[in-house]
Amino acid sequence: MKPTYTVAAVRNQDELEHILALQQKNLKQALSADEMRSQGFVTVQHDLPALEQMHAMAPSIVARHDGVLVAYALTMPREARALAPVLEPMFALLDSLEFRSKSLRDYRFYVMGQICIDKAHRGQGLFDRLYHQHRDHFRDQFDLIVTEISVRNLRSLRAHERVGFETIHTYRDATDEWAVVAWDWAPPRPPDVTPEGNTR
Repeated sequence: MKPTYTVAAVRNQDELEHILALQQKNLKQALSADEMRSQGFVTVQHDLPALEQMHAMAPSIVARHDGVLVAYALTMPREARALAPVLEPMFALLDSLEFRSKSLRDYRFYVMGQICIDKAHRGQGLFDRLYHQHRDHFRDQFDLIVTEISVRNLRSLRAHERVGFETIHTYRDATDEWAVVAWDWAPPRPPDVTPEGNTR
């Protein structure tokens, strides 16, 4: 049976608790160095009240297999920045960045708060489909999606590049070195055409 993808129910506390349980299993402090290197990891730890408030602002996308939650991709609007104080430096940085010669603040964007897939279900395309579900659900409201990834998390970096993200900035803080990546949802512009029909 293939996984099913749904918008997370805002008031379903049981579902949110399953998200937190999957998060706990994949926090970097719960994994060995070999597991982090080969499987990736998540960094930020949420609590239930913060997750409830995030979902009230904008729902996340989850995947289930045989009714069991096996993956999630958390939606984090800019208005949710106060719910995760550890991410405040990232949001402040985003306010200062440009994307394609335009201030990032001038785009309608949100942050991928975290994406995580149960170990038993990796390598089956869930990562890509979670992101495509985000685009399908939110593309009328937003222009692009932004997130940051530890440069040590090579599995995640490669997966984001495969989906269509591009690195727009890298920096180092007291904890790690980070890549800020963005996925532009605007349709590609057609090439300029001269009267003779040649592209410029």
